[in-house]
Amino acid sequence: MTSRFTKPDSRWFVHDRFGMFIHWGLYAMPARHEWIRSREEISIADYQKHFEHFDPDLFDPIAWARMAKRAGMEYFVITTKHHDGFCMWPTVHTDYCISNTPYQKDLIRMTVDAFRAEGIKVGFYYSLIDWHHPEFTIDRIHPMRNNAAERARNPLRDMRKYAEYMRNQVLELCTQYGKIDLFWFDFSYPGEDGKGHQDWQSEELYAIVQELQPHALVDNRLDLPDVGDFVTPEQFQPAGGLRGADGKPVVWEACQTFSGSWGYYRDEHDWKSVDMLVRMLVDGVSKGGNLLLNVGPTARGLFDQRAIDRLEGIADWMRLHSKSIYGCGAMPDGMTQPTDCRYTYNAQTNRLYLHIFAWPFRDIYCPGLGDQVAYAQFLHDGSEVHFGAVGEASWAGMGGYADQVPLAFQVPIIKPDVVVPVIEIFLK
Repeated sequence: MTSRFTKPDSRWFVHDRFGMFIHWGLYAMPARHEWIRSREEISIADYQKHFEHFDPDLFDPIAWARMAKRAGMEYFVITTKHHDGFCMWPTVHTDYCISNTPYQKDLIRMTVDAFRAEGIKVGFYYSLIDWHHPEFTIDRIHPMRNNAAERARNPLRDMRKYAEYMRNQVLELCTQYGKIDLFWFDFSYPGEDGKGHQDWQSEELYAIVQELQPHALVDNRLDLPDVGDFVTPEQFQPAGGLRGADGKPVVWEACQTFSGSWGYYRDEHDWKSVDMLVRMLVDGVSKGGNLLLNVGPTARGLFDQRAIDRLEGIADWMRLHSKSIYGCGAMPDGMTQPTDCRYTYNAQTNRLYLHIFAWPFRDIYCPGLGDQVAYAQFLHDGSEVHFGAVGEASWAGMGGYADQVPLAFQVPIIKPDVVVPVIEIFLK
């Protein structure tokens, strides 16, 4: 049934590797998680005050786009509608949209224009879930799941009408903002008291994107096993490169947050360090994947200073090391990564990039490189890194690598003043 769909070209996505996720909406006002309506079982009436007061008067999409560009992000994905049902663009299919807030202006248009001006590709997130729509049936994650009166009204709700509503909105998004490079549908939860592709009428949704934006990549959350251009591990780093049922590598993107939530959370303090964020990016690329790193703007339209600080730290690293990210992927088959390191590899230039996660004492032993290396240098300053074969006597005590030709890179005792040092290895 899904054979009529064609696969768009994902080469740009695999090359660019790094994107910005933006979760923004009414939930920035209570500022305690984007799932606040579900977590706290808040009714539409009690949530309405946020709609009536949403006015991001300090919103500056040009500043956002420039921060993303400096950080090395080559594409972005913004929430057009999240699970609470609020629409960030002036859709004609509901009054529950930006047009009827104090702000009124089209936030999606302004953001798209600003990011495009920086040469950043455009992606739209659209929630399949909608806790505001009158035809969306109550289920196990709905805010009114424990409200018996609302549950009793389920037979009066018609998910077919809601599915039609989604198609109309996706058609708007596909026709009003020019070329869209990526669609992020979120998410399916089939099974008891859940929802899946039959509820969403997913094939029809996907067909709209295919017809109107045939080049756009679509994620794998529509609950259609044969549809989806990339896999989306969320809030974890896969242990290895992801593969399909046929054993071949698949295109994938880990989506991660600075802290524990996606929307702005004022009192959350478990923020990741710049060091950890850079390692996550490197780790993903070393396994053939992308990183989509999320920012949750405040209700006034600013990036949290904690997010700005981390974006600046990533920018400092990427300015010197982006060659080890763009156009790179997993190391060639047959290679073994040194202890506490990650390799990325650019097949076009035949260069291997050794990312050093834990600074060693003088030597980094690289099994299997043998006589393949022509030259090596630190990427941050272009200074030469000496290397040489390890003597058999020295190597004998290391064990486990008897069948691989050993090579050691000699590094200074003091770690360079960059978050994650990288050795650029020119292969023969």
